[in-house]
Amino acid sequence: MIPAINDQLTLNQQERLKAFLEQGLPLEHRPFKTLAKQLQTTEQALLDVVQQWQQQGLIRRFGLVIRHHALGYHANAMVVWDINDEYVQQVGAKLANEPVITLCYQRKRQRPEWPYNLFCMIHGKEKQQVCNEIKQIIARHQLQKIPYEILFSNKVYKQRGGRYSLRKS
Repeated sequence: MIPAINDQLTLNQQERLKAFLEQGLPLEHRPFKTLAKQLQTTEQALLDVVQQWQQQGLIRRFGLVIRHHALGYHANAMVVWDINDEYVQQVGAKLANEPVITLCYQRKRQRPEWPYNLFCMIHGKEKQQVCNEIKQIIARHQLQKIPYEILFSNKVYKQRGGRYSLRKS
């Protein structure tokens, strides 16, 4: 538990704020103002606490959880690449700029079973569409000689935001 360091919100208000944040921000023009009203405080006091939590590392970032399957995106693929370590940063930067790639990151290889060191996520409604996008990316960046695999997801296990509250949801 993060101790209360901001005396503008009581501990109870801070716990309630954590619970609200776990549920996601209200889809409104000023979501923090809406939450502040529910907690009977000011928007600025609430933002100050959230900023402190970010500085403390309790909240790393605010993001959007997209439920791809609910939107009809059932062909979701992780493309894994075995790129020479000397070029992985350069290639990763290029792939990260591809509009269809929603996630791109480097990981350590786990040899001998797992030689791949660059991972890219592509979401699509049809497998053939995703495969065509990958072919185009390979051609555009001249990656024809780079070993890779396409790993389509079979099932969604979990998609949720951060958990901060001691309260059970």
